[in-house]
Amino acid sequence: MKAVLSPILVVSLLKAGSVQSFARPLSSLRMTSTVTEAPEKITLPDSLVRQEDGPDGNFPMRRKMEQMLREAQIKITKEIAAIDGGAEFHEDSWAAKMEVDGGRSRVLADGKVWEKAGVNLSVVYGSMSQEALKVATERAAEKVEGMEPEEKVPFFACGLSCVMHPRNPFCPTMHFNYRYFETDNGIWWFGGGTDITPAYVNADDMKHFHGTLKEVCDRHDPEYYPKFKAWADRYFKITHRDETRGLGGIFFDDLDDRDSEEIFEFCKDCANNVVSAYGPIIEKHKNDEFTQKQKEWQLMRRGRYVEFNLVYDRGTIFGLKTGGRIESILMSLPETARWEYDAQPEPGTPEGDLIDACKNPREWV
Repeated sequence: MKAVLSPILVVSLLKAGSVQSFARPLSSLRMTSTVTEAPEKITLPDSLVRQEDGPDGNFPMRRKMEQMLREAQIKITKEIAAIDGGAEFHEDSWAAKMEVDGGRSRVLADGKVWEKAGVNLSVVYGSMSQEALKVATERAAEKVEGMEPEEKVPFFACGLSCVMHPRNPFCPTMHFNYRYFETDNGIWWFGGGTDITPAYVNADDMKHFHGTLKEVCDRHDPEYYPKFKAWADRYFKITHRDETRGLGGIFFDDLDDRDSEEIFEFCKDCANNVVSAYGPIIEKHKNDEFTQKQKEWQLMRRGRYVEFNLVYDRGTIFGLKTGGRIESILMSLPETARWEYDAQPEPGTPEGDLIDACKNPREWV
């Protein structure tokens, strides 16, 4: 039996606790959204950063971050398309709010290797509620000090986000996001990270993935990897399941403890090494044989991915609270996912090993 749900309805069901009650056999959900009319095609200017827009701040850093992320988007999508060998990325540039906001989405669909892969660039100006700021940062209280309770917070945000969902159950899903925020009064911070969500545990793959991230971190600060790896394990926790979404990586937010140029170079190094961390794992497993049961298990793990993204993910919640572009916000969702009532893998099985690793995060390097 197949059910077709819109992502917004899935949000409501998940929050109501309803999307875990489908009877056997497994239920497949194809994540779809309805576009009522085709958006007008636009060409992005050389930069979406304009000094007359948004709060006063570090305009050179805004422009520098946007340019770095634009270049990373092109580099990553070219390398991923080469690995896929069957599909190209479709580019969709967009603007909103009288062209104050803008961005560029690059999406690969129905490839040989990836069912869906998207890399989305966004440059956003606006005013957000203090409630929305609490979603964007754990340190919201200090950032609104002295403001009236109902006063809006002017902000600038620039980010590059990506999710890739492969077809083969032995090829992990990968996500990354690197971003730069500014609000009034000279307040700024960086955030981001790269993480991996396999359906099956392969220790060698995880050593490569985490080892690559550690090498990047160590080039900038030897304390970064252990700190940001532990942060990822906490952040990607699906609280209502008491398990993590996947097998982690690195995650950081509110990073402003040193010169902004130093943090920028760290974010640049991370973005430029996404494919070196992830690509070899895909090349290794993209032609692995698998059974229907293993495919069903992958789709159930995608269900966990959907639960986290729609219930806990800061980027998703922030985008919805600030009226962001819905196609970009929900780009992270897989095309298909499954839920089975009270599915409990047997201990000692490969599926049980993944659950153990998600409930008890491991050290890989």
